[in-house]
Amino acid sequence: MNCRHCKTFLSVLRKPSRALCLQRLPTTAKGFHAGAAQKTYDMRRVELTPLEQRKLTFDTHALVRDLQASGFGKEQAEIIVTALVTLTTANMDIVYRDMVTGAHQEIALQQIMAHLDSIRKDMVILEKSEFRNLRAENEKMKTELEQVKQLLMEESRKIRADAKLDINLERSRVTDMFTEQEKKLMEVTTEFHKKNADVDRSTMEATKKIDIEVASLKTLLESLKLDTIRYLAASVFSCLAIALGFYRLWK
Repeated sequence: MNCRHCKTFLSVLRKPSRALCLQRLPTTAKGFHAGAAQKTYDMRRVELTPLEQRKLTFDTHALVRDLQASGFGKEQAEIIVTALVTLTTANMDIVYRDMVTGAHQEIALQQIMAHLDSIRKDMVILEKSEFRNLRAENEKMKTELEQVKQLLMEESRKIRADAKLDINLERSRVTDMFTEQEKKLMEVTTEFHKKNADVDRSTMEATKKIDIEVASLKTLLESLKLDTIRYLAASVFSCLAIALGFYRLWK
């Protein structure tokens, strides 16, 4: 009995007029592929067909009567139909969750396009703001570079003036030093010549004194020689006289 009831239930499900019409559309009217809803930014779920407005694809009352005609009781037929309705509703929920309608896709496309327009506007504003900021930074850098250039030119001019002043001071100092050294050299040369003249004068005076002393010594020597000769002559004559005296005495 149960096998017969199952066969009858399966034959009822296989009827083309009462079968579930759950076909998946490959594409929409505009050529967009219908697929599972992807989570994207700024996307809200739009429920086009509420649960209470969804219609089943078969007549539940006719199915109950067919089941009763096949030998099922009224309660059994209602339980089977309730199970079929629950199963069909669950399948439809899965289908509605995984599939998308053309209107839903059009709304999502409009939302994406609106979001892209907003992003494009934001990008334009950002580009303008960035360009303005870059221009301001460029102007600021130009101003800073001009200030640095002016500062460097002033520092270079100051360093050049200081270098020229130092060179002139060093040149003046070297010139003064050279003049002073030349003056000292002239003074030393004059002093040397003066001392040389004094030395020459002293030498000449000493030479004259020496010559005078030598001449006086020569004169003294000559006088001493004469005195010696006289003394010797007197001595010789005295000796001769004494000798003659002794000689006369001996005779």
